[in-house]
Amino acid sequence: MKKIKLLALLLTSGLVLSCANAANAEVGYIDYQRVLENYPAAQAAVKEIDAKSLELQQYMLEQEKQYKNLSTPLQKQNFETQAANTLKSKQEALIKLQRDKETQILNQVQTAAKAVMVAQRLEAILSDQVVFVGGVDVTDQVIAKLKGH
Repeated sequence: MKKIKLLALLLTSGLVLSCANAANAEVGYIDYQRVLENYPAAQAAVKEIDAKSLELQQYMLEQEKQYKNLSTPLQKQNFETQAANTLKSKQEALIKLQRDKETQILNQVQTAAKAVMVAQRLEAILSDQVVFVGGVDVTDQVIAKLKGH
């Protein structure tokens, strides 16, 4: 009988402690857009993607000029086919670059956010868009962590 009472007491105290910890649990949130605007690697990625996009636009303009100089319908048809294939591969490369950069930046932000979460002893870090009331803004800490401070 004493063992059952002791077990019940231990279970009850464990439940009380876990409820107390849950009551003290805090959630952090970040403004992801502000993180991207203040993270040099993200800014560099945007510039790289913009440069590649501009190259693609230049390519299209050059192809248009070359097309106008062709005289026969067969030359134009062959040129259109070749240009369309090249354009498609360049567009796919640009999309892949954009996806790769987005994934790379997201992973870096998540790593920094996890480090801040552990350091601040937070339960989770969410986007500021899903937090209506409460929570702790850790945007500046995440930015500092990304910058290496």
